[in-house]
Amino acid sequence: MNIKVNKTNLLEILKANRARHREIFLEAQEGYRKLAIKELNAMLRNARSGGQIRRSITLIQPMDQTSDYDRVIGMLELSEQDSILLEEHEYQMYVQDKWNWKKQFLANNSGYSQQAFLANIEQSNDNPGY
Repeated sequence: MNIKVNKTNLLEILKANRARHREIFLEAQEGYRKLAIKELNAMLRNARSGGQIRRSITLIQPMDQTSDYDRVIGMLELSEQDSILLEEHEYQMYVQDKWNWKKQFLANNSGYSQQAFLANIEQSNDNPGY
């Protein structure tokens, strides 16, 4: 199924989704940085006290897909059409904010971001099979 949408409305929705995504990423990045510093300090203490020397941290880096939003927003801003035809999967990504990477994004970032943690729970409750 296809749907024709107003480009201005679609841009508003995409920009709001992008802002929420970016906010979650920045919160996750801050949390990651704090935990990484804590882990690095522990590694230094171990090394200085003659303990085992670890050479890598075990934290998963936060995910950021802001460029996906930027690409679609840029394409729409360049479009000369007032209405945009969306296929069902595009509607799901652009309007409902359910990208193919969204589940992994929330899972990766939920250890560092309260917003990602809550969104991950909400997504799981709304879509058990998603």
